[in-house]
Amino acid sequence: MALTGEKDDPFLFPPMDYQGEPPKFFSSDLLSSPLPTHSFFQNFVEADGHNSVYIHPYLIKSSASSVSLCYPSRRVESCSIEQVFKADLTISSTTQQTQQGSQSHHHVISSFSDLSVTLDIPSSDLTFFLVRGCPYVTFSVSDQTPLFSITTVHKFCFFTSNSSLTKFALKLDNGQAWLLYASLPIKVGNSYETMISFSKKYTSRDHGVSLVVRIALLPNSSSELEDVLDRYSTCYPVSGDALFTKPYCVEYKWEKRGFVNGDLLMLAHPLHLQLLSKDEGNVTVLQDFKYRSIDGDLVGVVGDSWLLKADHVPVTWYSTRGVKEESFDEIKSALSKDVAGLCSSEITTISDYYYGKFIARAARLALIAEEIGFLEVIPSVKKFLHETIQPWLDGTFDGNGFLYDAKWGRISVEAYSAGYFLYGIAVLAKIDPAWGMKYKPKAYSLMANFMNLARGSNSKYTRLRCFDLYKLHSWASGLWNNLYEPEMQQDSNSEAVNIYYSAALMGLAYGDIHLASIGSTLASLEIHAAKMWWHVKEGDNLYEEDFAQENKLVGYLSENNRLCKMRNCYSETECKIGLHVLPLLPITEFLFSNVDFVKDLVKWSPSGYRVGDGWMGFVYALEGIFNNKVALEKIRSLKRFDAGNTLSNLLWWIHSRHNYRKMGSCHEKQYCFCHCCPNILRFRLL
Repeated sequence: MALTGEKDDPFLFPPMDYQGEPPKFFSSDLLSSPLPTHSFFQNFVEADGHNSVYIHPYLIKSSASSVSLCYPSRRVESCSIEQVFKADLTISSTTQQTQQGSQSHHHVISSFSDLSVTLDIPSSDLTFFLVRGCPYVTFSVSDQTPLFSITTVHKFCFFTSNSSLTKFALKLDNGQAWLLYASLPIKVGNSYETMISFSKKYTSRDHGVSLVVRIALLPNSSSELEDVLDRYSTCYPVSGDALFTKPYCVEYKWEKRGFVNGDLLMLAHPLHLQLLSKDEGNVTVLQDFKYRSIDGDLVGVVGDSWLLKADHVPVTWYSTRGVKEESFDEIKSALSKDVAGLCSSEITTISDYYYGKFIARAARLALIAEEIGFLEVIPSVKKFLHETIQPWLDGTFDGNGFLYDAKWGRISVEAYSAGYFLYGIAVLAKIDPAWGMKYKPKAYSLMANFMNLARGSNSKYTRLRCFDLYKLHSWASGLWNNLYEPEMQQDSNSEAVNIYYSAALMGLAYGDIHLASIGSTLASLEIHAAKMWWHVKEGDNLYEEDFAQENKLVGYLSENNRLCKMRNCYSETECKIGLHVLPLLPITEFLFSNVDFVKDLVKWSPSGYRVGDGWMGFVYALEGIFNNKVALEKIRSLKRFDAGNTLSNLLWWIHSRHNYRKMGSCHEKQYCFCHCCPNILRFRLL
């Protein structure tokens, strides 16, 4: 079972009328299992499969008969950072097969895991083991293919080899130096300015043995760094898994092979280094061994198993420190008006995103009422939630609905929309347990579409559909909405936090400690990632100065781009702030726990009205973290609110700050979590 509470034969929503076929790029033995729609290698399986994939530290592009490597440069402007692809090296077989059939005309994905993808080039008898964070690109050459070649869009200045013909140094005219390592002796066949061909130097014992080749860029001309690449060149990873062995931890384990026994060298991005446990596992960090990337420096780590430890973030129904009692009357007055305005028949949208926001907005009112003891309004909220959630789960909503696509193993709703539905379901299951038990199978099916941990054909959904287990955050774009964007992207990381926070609350509502733990862990990792890559802080030196000086928030973040604009091309700072805050929840304070950064962010927002009240409400909410009284007066003056927000919610937020400053020690965070769910840390995750 993927998660506690999921039945062996889970509920499935009505089937989707889907006419297309899964991409031709997956091997036939993978088609019986749910296929990924938001994976890091998505560009290998969409359209013609020829768009580049960022497998740190290299951009990789595949064609029908070759694979190109690029150590990307960056183009930097005040509004954008972009990684630029150039085919620094292209690897192909010089004796390509001429067999008939579809496989001779494209690459094939023969296997994939959390941290890797194996790419076969049948026409060339080449197999590439592409593992994220590996400083070498590793491929095998079939014993039936005696020759392979390397070409470049630059020019080869010179190349040399060692006496055993198992190491070659290639220098390009753009200043790059590449090292090539071979498991068997190879010799140079022909060499030109832009091409070098290699062939096997056979001995009798080598016949029938595949050649394994590893290629790595030498980050600079330092002989010490070359020594590092030499030392670890004989041990290579072929796949990598991420395991949830205990709360707030992720363990990386790589399957490795080698020419001889040896240790595994991988690369850690800045968030890895922040979370990496030095005390558990046998890992060594090589601080001076670095590759540059758009995500920050990638630093060498030796070890075939890593343990990453995230902060303990409390997942609670209510505010972590309570609402000031003297504010109860004001909040009750706002609640009375907001609850009176709930009317399911007046909702005209059929968009699952906006409809979900209306549901979550009402659910917030129920929890605020519970927290301050204003229980008389809860029946009205419960009635509204029944009327709005049930048609979607029952399949009776007119104009839209949740449909199951068996070919891909997915439900027809994007994760950030589903997060709002899960929040409403969790709250309704809490205040109406009988309803919760009746609709539990459907609720779990909606949750498993994004939270499934299982693998293989026995599962109805792909594994952690949107969550990137190397970058440690979610991607919003997937198979449906990736028609115009040739890479994965994410803008509102706060809505990503909401997905897993809501799933964790659902776990609390159903007494499912496993689900609560997984949801809490993923929410914490999303928060870490948001602070690392979306929150642009002075002095952190992650992004180039031209970009960092103009932006306090990254708008659109993709594998190869950082843009100031975001969803629907919003460029106003208030809109960007709002999209990084919404929905306003108890967990929001941990997303914005750095008060100095929050001050800079609010200061960055112009004082004059450039946008509507709905966006300004989120700006004032952040101002309330450090300037409570001023923010309260501004909130009281608002006339309109975001579709997922209310005056009640903003007043609840302001009156539960308690002179809030930076979060305290880990002990304080641990106390908050244990106080809210004391049993959660006692369970191991399966």
